Amino acid sequence: MSAIRLLVLGAVRQHGRAHGYAVRGDLEFWGAHEWSNAKPGSIYHALRQLARQGLLRQYETGPSTAGGPPRTEYELTAAGEDEFMRLLRHALTAVDEKEDMLTSGVGFIVDLPREEAVALLRQRVAALEEWRREVTRNWSPDENTPDEWGHIGEIMKLWIHNADSGARWARALARRLEDGAYVMAGEGERQLDVLPPGTPRPRPPQT
Repeated sequence: MSAIRLLVLGAVRQHGRAHGYAVRGDLEFWGAHEWSNAKPGSIYHALRQLARQGLLRQYETGPSTAGGPPRTEYELTAAGEDEFMRLLRHALTAVDEKEDMLTSGVGFIVDLPREEAVALLRQRVAALEEWRREVTRNWSPDENTPDEWGHIGEIMKLWIHNADSGARWARALARRLEDGAYVMAGEGERQLDVLPPGTPRPRPPQT
């Protein structure tokens, strides 16, 4: 599943109503063009596609400041709201998606009620634990890797490492939410900016 749908729906939703340039600006500010497929062309394509699918409503707001065609603004329809929430819940619980899907979900986790966010993270932990049990059903990570496996045994160790570290992260975030971290949905006003003014945006590690 592509993260671009969640990112674009979420960015429009934060504004209530936004044009494509604002959506692109938000996603670039968050660094999404570096850790996901949210490139400029993909963003505008997603906006048009989501509108065709009835998930976004379009408004023409007059000529652009550059003298080009009328600028189009978008807002979520009821179906778009449902799709955003479905994608957000999926992003936080699915353990077989690419990292950009989870990253996108965490970026919008405050759009969920606190109890639901905690429950989804606990669901993620359970899925990771089940995956770990499946991997280790016939192999114990505490034992030496069988000689006949050769370097392929390193794959099993990688899977175990990812399952354990992912579960630790999800448990820790769930505890922070239970302790009152962040302003969640239904808890009052919060600033729309993802980062306080002047704060450098996080960057993915360079490979």
